[in-house]
Amino acid sequence: MVAMPLPDESVLARRSEIAAALRRILPAAHVIDAAPALRAYESDGLAAYRQPPLVVALPETTEQVSQILAYANANGIKIVPRGAGTSLSGGALPLADGILLGMAKFNRVLEVDYANRCAVVQPGVTNLAITKAVEHKGFYYAPDPSSQIACTIGGNVAENSGGVHCLKYGLTTNNILGLEMVLVTGEIIRLGGKHLDSEGYDLLGLMTGSEGLLGVVTEVTVRILQKPETARALLVGFASNEDGGQCVADVIAAGIIPGGMEMMDRPAIHAAEDFARCGYPRDVEALLIIELDGPQVEVDHLIERVKAIAEKNNARTLKVSTSEAERLAFWAGRKSAFPAVGRISPDYICMDGTIPRKALPQVLRGMEELSQKHGLRVANVFHAGDGNLHPLILFDANEDNQFERAEAFGADILRLCVKVGGVLTGEHGVGIEKRDLMPEMFSEDDLAQQQRVKCAFDGQGLLNPGKVFPVLHRCAELGRVHVSNNNLPHPELPRF
Repeated sequence: MVAMPLPDESVLARRSEIAAALRRILPAAHVIDAAPALRAYESDGLAAYRQPPLVVALPETTEQVSQILAYANANGIKIVPRGAGTSLSGGALPLADGILLGMAKFNRVLEVDYANRCAVVQPGVTNLAITKAVEHKGFYYAPDPSSQIACTIGGNVAENSGGVHCLKYGLTTNNILGLEMVLVTGEIIRLGGKHLDSEGYDLLGLMTGSEGLLGVVTEVTVRILQKPETARALLVGFASNEDGGQCVADVIAAGIIPGGMEMMDRPAIHAAEDFARCGYPRDVEALLIIELDGPQVEVDHLIERVKAIAEKNNARTLKVSTSEAERLAFWAGRKSAFPAVGRISPDYICMDGTIPRKALPQVLRGMEELSQKHGLRVANVFHAGDGNLHPLILFDANEDNQFERAEAFGADILRLCVKVGGVLTGEHGVGIEKRDLMPEMFSEDDLAQQQRVKCAFDGQGLLNPGKVFPVLHRCAELGRVHVSNNNLPHPELPRF
């Protein structure tokens, strides 16, 4: 890794001033401005890009967040909100001249309301901790990203995260009921609540997936669900990716909505089996995990229907879980696919694009061609049911230009997703990773209109600037004056 250069003397002088002001709001230990300690915050999950922040603030109350934002807004200081830092798109990458607002101390479950089937939690609570807090009563929180043991619900809101069960139960946006948030001015507002719908404009929907550009979330009301009576999974292997992709399409076309439906290709299958020893077949090109849940009689019926569809699509192997332990074993490999791939390659980039299900075979063929073009391997794991792809591009950063080739490979995959009618991201967000690809999907007018929304919330452009938009516009003259996206990471930023 290549470290970013230190800020110049004028910025260093301002660091002391800003840190002193923050210590008037927070306990002294909750403000970090020493260079060695700042290194802990220099990157998120897109670790190829690194930049120590100017200063880190660690508030633990909504009032402290309000005071910090009001101070920053009054003094024109940029702010980057951060949860657990698991973002894979650079969404929490700091700025050399900005405050990193760490929300990890907001880590309490405030209330569980079983009667209304919801829980009120702080944004630093991890995704899995919500389920742990309610599972003794037979409830759970449905969205389950692979990083759920570490990622926070505040970050899930920022990126509209999904997971293996989002096909049936929805993404984060379908599972939150209300937010408390702080605007850049320091104003504290509430959107939604325990009720099922909100009056007026859908600002709750606008905030979900806004990547920290519109406000800072300080409380989340989430929907909790009762665990289904029965859940069983099928492990189905195919001789080709095309057969596996067609099986996915046929299951959905038959009106069957599995609790989860995931697909892995041969490199991912072998990596996962070597890592987790979960009984995956090694002599197949594609593997589907299809989970069905609900009343037992319904699940038993649907299993037979799915088995017939799989056999029609030339399934080479087919196994149905007969116990809860076996069902969890089927999922163990998929859930550990990312660290498993880390054992077969020094480095990898995890991409995130979404396509129409019918385009799955075409896109898989296209990725094989792109793999040959760029001379790099790719392992595929993805949420097949909703077309959310997670290609893992394998490379060695110590080899000349492999990182640059990996980035170019990833960009070509995302262009292919858009070409077949898909989108640039399914759950990882745009951040800096896909920022310069936004014109592949949106016109200049589209992007200008999106920035008008940003301007309505943050007229000075202080909240997480440099993310999402490839070109910044001055709010006062939007559409007429363009300014460069300065002081932010671009492809020339020192990386590997």
